[in-house]
Amino acid sequence: MKKTVKSRAVAKVDAKRRVAFAGMFCLMICVFFLSACGGRSAAPSRPEVRPRPPAEKKLANLGFTIQAGAFSRVENAARLTDALRLQGLDAYYFVSSSGLFKVRFGNFSTKTAARQRAEALRMAGVIVEFYIVSPEEYASARRTTLGDDYLRDQLIKTAKEFIGVPYLWGGTTPENGFDCSGLVMAVYQLNGLALPRTSRDQFEAGMPVDRDRMQKGDLVFFANGKNDPISHVGIYIGNSRFIHAPGRGKTIRIDLLSSRFYTNRYMGSRTYL
Repeated sequence: MKKTVKSRAVAKVDAKRRVAFAGMFCLMICVFFLSACGGRSAAPSRPEVRPRPPAEKKLANLGFTIQAGAFSRVENAARLTDALRLQGLDAYYFVSSSGLFKVRFGNFSTKTAARQRAEALRMAGVIVEFYIVSPEEYASARRTTLGDDYLRDQLIKTAKEFIGVPYLWGGTTPENGFDCSGLVMAVYQLNGLALPRTSRDQFEAGMPVDRDRMQKGDLVFFANGKNDPISHVGIYIGNSRFIHAPGRGKTIRIDLLSSRFYTNRYMGSRTYL
């Protein structure tokens, strides 16, 4: 009987000890989690790493430019373009609304600076009469109020005015002549956008755009050889068509981007608006 009572007493003590141990264990678990929530013992969470979107690229607006010449023959405009290039100026010619070929060049921050350069060129016998084109005369100046679609339409309108014009950008030699990128530069600058001179610089200056998401006025680039990944450029006008200067002895024209020849040489598209 005494042994039974004693056994029951021991069992009660063991039960109390187990309860106490369990309570202490639970308390320790709570303390651990509370300290973790407090931020002292828990390791800091790793912030989510998100790739940065590509920086948006936009062309600067042109400042004041100089216009000179009024020629009935494109060869004369090409010769003046050559002479100005020898002066270190990115000049280009275009067909005016009167049907005469005129030449524009330069990008000056003030009208005074443009006029001084024009007067110096006149004194040197490079040009005769000239006109200073102000920034507000360009289509890009109306972009804020009329929107990007308006400017894109103006780019295409300007590009189409070159169709049929002989490829004489630099006159007589390939070394001195404008290539296809000269046409593209002329179209953009006639609308007040400072597009760079070479096709490679033009490629780098724009934002990549998928072929099936191109809009009018975007540029399409091609490779004509392995050593030069970007060697040709045209202006997209919609419906898989683009305007470009195909080469010497040919006139500026429209071609199909979907043709086998250009599909095999296509290197990408860029947008600037």
